[in-house]
Amino acid sequence: MKRDERAGDAPVPDPVDARLAARLAELRAEHGWSLGELAERSGISKSTLSRAERAEISPTAALLNRLCGVYGRTMSRLLAEVEAEPTPLVAAAEQPVWRDRASGFVRRSVSPPHAGLRGELVEGRLAAGADISYDRPPVPGLEQHIWVLEGALEVTARKTEHHLGTGDCLRLRVWGPTRFRCAGPADARYVLAVVLP
Repeated sequence: MKRDERAGDAPVPDPVDARLAARLAELRAEHGWSLGELAERSGISKSTLSRAERAEISPTAALLNRLCGVYGRTMSRLLAEVEAEPTPLVAAAEQPVWRDRASGFVRRSVSPPHAGLRGELVEGRLAAGADISYDRPPVPGLEQHIWVLEGALEVTARKTEHHLGTGDCLRLRVWGPTRFRCAGPADARYVLAVVLP
């Protein structure tokens, strides 16, 4: 959220947040669900869902992950739906970047989802001290390859904690909760390859 001095310092939604909010409202309407029904399915309060659909808040990665699970899509696919049509060549300057300011997570969609392709590439950056937990995968059995480019990353899946240093790669299928943590002292930068089952 930015502030608009001309409008009496009222919050002005980020353009990506505004398009994301509209898409979230569309998805709920497509399923014919009330806010109450979506709240029951996602475990997110009606007020938070309502504010997210009106772009009054910037949704966190954890909130989007829950909604993606309910709607049966990956986070990259959801974010791609609010961007322009994907092209075969994705120039560095055109790779969508999304920030979860609350957790210190920056996500660059290096190779966004594309019709006919099952894989995608994401560059993730976690600030030192950042800790993100996902209670479920957006798609059960989602294949992930996590390659650390800089720093160190702790990834917990199936109650097993994996310590990844620079150059290490973790390969797994995600069935339950996962946790990404950057203990520091430096930020962590990694590549996440995601393949639909």
